[in-house]
Amino acid sequence: MKSLIPRKPPKDKREKWVLLGLIELYLETGKPVGSNTLRENGFDSLSSATIRNYFAKLEEEGYLKQQHSSGGRIPTPLAYQLYAETHLKSPLLDEKENKLLRHEMQKETRELAGYLQSVAEVLSEATCCAVFLSAPRFDHDFVLDIKLVSVDSHRCLCVIITDFGQVLTELLYADKKMSSFTLKRLEHFFRWRLTGLDKPTLSPEEENLATRFYNEVMMRHLVGSNHFTAEDIYKTGFSKLLAYADFNDATALADGLGLFENEEALRTLLRECAKAGDLSCWIGGNLQACSALAIPYRINRSIAGSIAILGPNRIPYRKLFGILETASAAISDSLTRSLHKFKISFRHPEASSSEYLLLENKK
Repeated sequence: MKSLIPRKPPKDKREKWVLLGLIELYLETGKPVGSNTLRENGFDSLSSATIRNYFAKLEEEGYLKQQHSSGGRIPTPLAYQLYAETHLKSPLLDEKENKLLRHEMQKETRELAGYLQSVAEVLSEATCCAVFLSAPRFDHDFVLDIKLVSVDSHRCLCVIITDFGQVLTELLYADKKMSSFTLKRLEHFFRWRLTGLDKPTLSPEEENLATRFYNEVMMRHLVGSNHFTAEDIYKTGFSKLLAYADFNDATALADGLGLFENEEALRTLLRECAKAGDLSCWIGGNLQACSALAIPYRINRSIAGSIAILGPNRIPYRKLFGILETASAAISDSLTRSLHKFKISFRHPEASSSEYLLLENKK
């Protein structure tokens, strides 16, 4: 921390430097900071009394608080926001970590959905935070396989696997009971419809059910693909938050969980980041005890989506800024190369319209 603090800051900037120094020390130790402790960590040009006066003023302004009347001070979300904004352009990341992260994220592949999910997993491990990211819709994808999983005797879960690695699910209902043997035969029928190979021999009743299920699933998939009104969201790593003492409080954890499970709120945050076009952060406020840091990524120099991490207020902001910048560069490079190599295009979601899909000729 000492290297970040001037020997004797200008008088008009001392209050801010005292605040930034306290935050730096608190991020490092997790312990409330007293005037003597701060003085011993880079502020020996100021007296303890002067530091206490700054503390009192900063507390009045909402940047610091005391857990106990005789204890040291800790930063508030407002202070973390100031600290993060101050250091947005000065991230810290070890060169060795930078190279390792880029190596793990750089890949040319057709399985774009699988790639983005793996990137989210790598980023969650590197940051020890929950991760969520938005993605455009990649065109020229096709259904590779369909699996059926029994839910109960009348319902099954249809799992659609695409060439780009997407995994989509639809719940299907049958009037009559379905055995596991029946589901396997239906899967065989689906595979024949997809590939044209090995047509199964089914009873008329089974063939009617298989045809109805297949048409229903493919129609839902077709409509969902063409009427693309919201970014695809990939997320992982919520369990990482359990490692932070800040989330030992069930209320604080519930606040984070509430955001992570609200996809519309996640999309709003990611869209704001894409609109800003740069590294962004949200601390406290509606997020309560949580912080969200986000950065856009690009395909062919055009912003295609955003990557974000969710953690507590007390996190190593400068290191995380560095990790996010590295991740953004690696994802942008990999997706640009993959789309060029495999001749894939992408599109952003369109606003909902009042147009209706006509399934019959009503003339």
